[in-house]
Amino acid sequence: MSKILEAAVDSLASARAAIVGGADRLELCSALAVGGLTPYAALLHQIRRESTISIRCLMRPRGGDFLYAKDEILLMAAQMEHLRKMGADGFVIGCLNADGDLDACAMEPLLKAAEGAGLTLHRCIDVSRDPCKTYLDAHALGFDTVLTSGAAGSCLQGMETIEQLLQLRDAHQGPEVLIGAGVDASVIAAFRADCPQARAFHMSGKMEIESGMCFRREGVPMGLPGLDEWHIQQTSEANIRAARGALDA
Repeated sequence: MSKILEAAVDSLASARAAIVGGADRLELCSALAVGGLTPYAALLHQIRRESTISIRCLMRPRGGDFLYAKDEILLMAAQMEHLRKMGADGFVIGCLNADGDLDACAMEPLLKAAEGAGLTLHRCIDVSRDPCKTYLDAHALGFDTVLTSGAAGSCLQGMETIEQLLQLRDAHQGPEVLIGAGVDASVIAAFRADCPQARAFHMSGKMEIESGMCFRREGVPMGLPGLDEWHIQQTSEANIRAARGALDA
């Protein structure tokens, strides 16, 4: 199979940078600062007017855990139908039960809404009870990709588990193992050297852009305390291009 470089983006500017930098696919979301939430359909439409790049939309109605209420699941399913009409090629989903296993029953409406589209299991695998079992369960449910850090804070820390998942991929012809969390050109180079069967990577490639505001009232956070209101996180074309070079080297 071919190599994949996926860029997580939450703005039109970031999408443009990722595309020019050489990304194969976008994971479209909102609020990357909190790990990513469901994206705006209008943003997807903006990108689609400019590019035919493959786009998978993250379906996550809130921050926090992946134990979802019925109303949250029905909301995601309804949003998926609308996003498909706007040009989504696939979706990034995942639900766990209270015991930390993949919840096939909870995901049934999401799987139905995604039928025929590309399907990634998101990083709920990294907080699941048994990542290898979760991977095999995702395979049985028809996922073609599993995004993971190897159940660690970064993919380098989780390399041992990622290697186990790659072995499962090859043994079972299972979903692609999409490596994420802390990915940049140097991390891709390290994986390609130590774990050559790794061929799919996920990154945001962010840089900080200084706010254009001259007047700045300090001490009035718009969200979580400690978040900087005066710097904008945006994908860097140079970071994506460097990662592309490392993957293709």
